Amino acid sequence: MQNVWKEVETEKGCRVVLFLCIIPRMKVEDVNRCQIQDWYPKFKSISLKTILHELPESFIQYLDEDSAPFLLPMSMSSEDALPNRVHHPEDEEDFEVSEGSGDESEPPPQPPCFPALELEIRKSIEFLGGAVFPKLNWSSPKDSAWISSTGTLKCTSFSDIALLLRSSDSIVHDLSHAYDSCTDKAVSRPQKLFLALRKWYPSLRPEMEFRCFVRGDRLVGVSQREVTAYYPVLTERKDNLEDLFLDFFLTNIKGRFKSENYTFDIYVTKDGWFKLLDFNPWGAFTLPLLFTWDELEQLSNEKDDGFEFRIVKSNCAVRPGLKTAVPYDYLDTSPGSGWDQFLRNANEELLRQTRSPEEKQ
Repeated sequence: MQNVWKEVETEKGCRVVLFLCIIPRMKVEDVNRCQIQDWYPKFKSISLKTILHELPESFIQYLDEDSAPFLLPMSMSSEDALPNRVHHPEDEEDFEVSEGSGDESEPPPQPPCFPALELEIRKSIEFLGGAVFPKLNWSSPKDSAWISSTGTLKCTSFSDIALLLRSSDSIVHDLSHAYDSCTDKAVSRPQKLFLALRKWYPSLRPEMEFRCFVRGDRLVGVSQREVTAYYPVLTERKDNLEDLFLDFFLTNIKGRFKSENYTFDIYVTKDGWFKLLDFNPWGAFTLPLLFTWDELEQLSNEKDDGFEFRIVKSNCAVRPGLKTAVPYDYLDTSPGSGWDQFLRNANEELLRQTRSPEEKQ
């Protein structure tokens, strides 16, 4: 177990240690089993349609480069994740530099290009219906969804995927910190990194995603996955869902996933079918959501075979979530700019999503 604490100074100048929580530690093999390329082939029949691509080292270095300018790869199909600024030559007259002047600047760096990878990804997107959402071995770039005009992880091109991955801090975990909480850590990243392209389903509802906690190969807890909102339908279906969770675990997961301590995320369709979304280690970087790890440890020590199912029961119980946004000062929103068009697209998408069924007809 890893103790999480911090030292603070009181008003009287005394230094005290505050105990925050207990985060379980694990071994490298437990973390590796949760890589999507490891578990997906075995659970393919009950999961979302996914195509895996092993990433070349050149693309990994591109994602992991902090000091280089933010450049999207040059697309072989001329697709761009963000619109280019409308070109007005007359606006550039005052900024022309005469040849041989001392104001000449270094030529701008050239964007990278990954033609083979782009071709493979384009074929996969077409095979999966024209839209996907990306993730690496463990993590998806949820923190960079703000940069998409839809505010989601929906990608229809290689450029869309590169933009989300290059803008994300979450995937740094996979690149450099995957084994930080392991007692037997020997390396900082796995031998191979994969890009998983998962079929985009626009009808998925966040209130029907759940995280299940397994300790000692026994289901001990289930939490609503999206804890930043209250969904009355969960209160109405709570008892029925409890029976479905246990049946799904006993039928499809128990004994098939090789670790004894882990979590898995699932989605419940409107017909009551389950889709397996992901596996994560017990502890470490995995969020316990409506539980604490200490509470889950206590539940695992109870003798009965039941589990605790927690949901947000009212608006007052909503938990704060990680909200990310682009700093305003970074934006050129003047008419004709790429961001001007980007914001227009985002506004049109918002209006489309909020339009009533009668208006859509």
